[in-house]
Amino acid sequence: MKYKWLNRKNSSKLIVFFNGWGMDESVVEHLNPNDFDVIMFYDYNSLDTDMKIPSSYKEKFLIAWSMGVMVATLFDNDYKSKTAVNGTLKPIDNKFGIPVKIYELTIKNFSPAGAKRFIENMFSEPIQLPDVKREFDNRKTELEALKNYQANTYFKYDRIIISDNDKIIPSKNQCAYWNLEPNVKSGHCPFYLFQSWEELL
Repeated sequence: MKYKWLNRKNSSKLIVFFNGWGMDESVVEHLNPNDFDVIMFYDYNSLDTDMKIPSSYKEKFLIAWSMGVMVATLFDNDYKSKTAVNGTLKPIDNKFGIPVKIYELTIKNFSPAGAKRFIENMFSEPIQLPDVKREFDNRKTELEALKNYQANTYFKYDRIIISDNDKIIPSKNQCAYWNLEPNVKSGHCPFYLFQSWEELL
């Protein structure tokens, strides 16, 4: 697992962001950190990391998106608030996530064209697509690795964001998992609806 500081100004408050599969900071780089430091975790080919969150932070906040919603549960639970964005703790599941057959076919047929189509399908509105710079092979092996992880089901999120037109993790499956209705009008990637990280807390 890799990490990258998106903002580090020695604030007393830290936002920890677990990104989605195959992504980098391009989907969130427009968000204003204000007075928060922000660290992003991504690339779940392995869950090993040498990153130790500094103990100097008085408050920590979690924002997790897509596959990151599941991955985040396998780490620290000591947050002031925890937000799940378009994900569940069963992200590869016929009822609560991406249907298993579709996920397997995505791996089997994964191609550069398929990777581009995936990014296009993350959005329900016309938008300039993010320029994700992850290597193709790295993204494919990450798809395979994610099948091997299981969430810590004792982990509890405080805020759930569900888009009404999610073509990646079907909105209806997210609603079934969380027993909630969609609460934002967007596709799988809703971050362009927000101006700052703080709005997601």
